[in-house]
Amino acid sequence: MKELLSGSLFFGATLSIGMYAIGLWVKKRRSFFLFNPVLIAIVGTIATLLILDIDYSSYNNGAKYITYLLTPATVALAIPLYEQVSLLRKNLTAIMVGITSGVLASFFSIFALALLFALNHTQYVTLLPKSITTAIGIGLSQELGGYVAITVSAIILTGLFGNIAGEHICRLLSIKHPVAKGLSIGTATHVMGTAKAMEMGEIEGAMSSLSVAVAGCITVGVAVIFEHLI
Repeated sequence: MKELLSGSLFFGATLSIGMYAIGLWVKKRRSFFLFNPVLIAIVGTIATLLILDIDYSSYNNGAKYITYLLTPATVALAIPLYEQVSLLRKNLTAIMVGITSGVLASFFSIFALALLFALNHTQYVTLLPKSITTAIGIGLSQELGGYVAITVSAIILTGLFGNIAGEHICRLLSIKHPVAKGLSIGTATHVMGTAKAMEMGEIEGAMSSLSVAVAGCITVGVAVIFEHLI
């Protein structure tokens, strides 16, 4: 059985999609915030690989084809933004200031934590792209000389946290304006957070989509400055 599954070209993709489908099924029946489809898919996939004793490379032979869809999926986020273009023009200054502030807050927090935990340069730059989409973060981590695998893990964990807790944090901090909610979630937690923002409303989804693209571009430019601080 192990050889059959690990040798199948479609095993990785089928397992990933199947676990996500299970996550969606669980979410529809239980409203508890930890019953998140992405979290369930991650835990379920890891557990299956461990139980069947299948190594990651065998799994990734099929799963890698799903990752090819990451870039076009990110580009497709422009659709809800286009539908809210008049709102974008109306709040352009506030939006740009908000996104820029979010990116700088992310950088300064990483810088402070790096000093606190005495991280070396490579470890520090590995975490700088944590709040941008994987499609951009991988390239930036390679350019800065970071550990790409750890960067990807940090991006996933950041996005997962935003997907699970983003709406609750906005409620806790009394952030009620849909534009503000969308910008904060998208800037801090990229595409995975945007998926949650789209569930919250069309405006939240559109603003979060905008944040993913703009925050990614700003991060690439500002990272060149911050990488020299440690």
